[in-house]
Amino acid sequence: MQHITATRLDAIKPSATLAISAKAAELRAEGKDVISLASGEPDFAPPANVLTAAKAAIDDGFHYYTPVDGMPSLKKAVQEKFKRENNLDYATDEIIISTGGKQSVFNVCQALLNPGDEVLIPAPYWVSYPDIVKLAEATPVIIEAGIEQHYKITAEQLAASITPRTKMLLLNSPSNPTGMVYSPAELQALADVLLQHPHVYIVSDDIYEHICWANEPYCNIVTQCPALQNRSIIINGVSKAYAMTGWRIGYAAGPAPVIKAMKKLQSQCTSNPCAIAQKAAEAALTGPQDCLQTMQKAYLRRQQFMLQAINALPGFTCKPTQGAFYLFVDVSEATATLGLANDIEFASHLLTESLLAVVPGTAFGSPGHIRLSYATSDENLQQTIIRLQALFA
Repeated sequence: MQHITATRLDAIKPSATLAISAKAAELRAEGKDVISLASGEPDFAPPANVLTAAKAAIDDGFHYYTPVDGMPSLKKAVQEKFKRENNLDYATDEIIISTGGKQSVFNVCQALLNPGDEVLIPAPYWVSYPDIVKLAEATPVIIEAGIEQHYKITAEQLAASITPRTKMLLLNSPSNPTGMVYSPAELQALADVLLQHPHVYIVSDDIYEHICWANEPYCNIVTQCPALQNRSIIINGVSKAYAMTGWRIGYAAGPAPVIKAMKKLQSQCTSNPCAIAQKAAEAALTGPQDCLQTMQKAYLRRQQFMLQAINALPGFTCKPTQGAFYLFVDVSEATATLGLANDIEFASHLLTESLLAVVPGTAFGSPGHIRLSYATSDENLQQTIIRLQALFA
């Protein structure tokens, strides 16, 4: 029998991050000492109270279905989080718990987008954004923001990109892959443009909210401009902030009709997220928050070490970051020095010659770059620099 897959899959490509990680794992299986700087995964353990809550849920027999959109106590914890940290009020029917932040992004696109709709995506972008939009049969419209503007789009670029077909803007701050953060003034400038176009939804991906050391306190576009709340969907989760990537709990808040549509969709795919993980997420959001500062200090220290060392390498250029745990490095000169064609060949060369796994910038819509994750041990980061220095010796 000839196996013919759905044509909707033809437009999307496998995750470059997962592909690099798989190749690195293959080399490790051969006994190679590969250092992976590819995946965006904290190297910390979840807070102790999170683990305690999960164990208690198991012991208490909390093994059954919860409501599709999440257990009420977790939704209440999310509600209180938005009020406490973002000064935003949401009713419980304006909140949904999902199987990770990625599912929330997927659900909102499926719930709102139709064929012919356009979605504005600033580049560099998280690798999954364009493909999630394509799976919703809409059209990604990429707005390029280069190193000279610190990888952030301007209000002028946004205004020039909006058309009558524009349905959504996907905004990610702090950014994966660049680590850049939109300041309150920059968000206000974007908001001023969006206020003139009431047909455009805003999806604010805040998953790195708590990994931020910008000069000004963190805020998202809705906190900065509350007038946009009635057409904005904020997406967040516990994966990055609380080192709970494998627990797969994300959440979204937005207008009740949009959340209702996301719930309807979720009811026919995953149903409710893992019950035990929901209990753990509730403990993360309601328990002591000092772990956030502990991890943030470690990330900032690693960033400072890596930034200085990377910029000392020939042909490497990197801007200081303000959040997340990535460096987005311009390696166009280094690529040419090695006689390689592009950043994809450069990343492959690093993996085979230096046993360093990184993600090429092409995957993020910005050729000529690589993304390095410093969510790994100090020893690994020091060894990374030694290997890079040796490569260009």
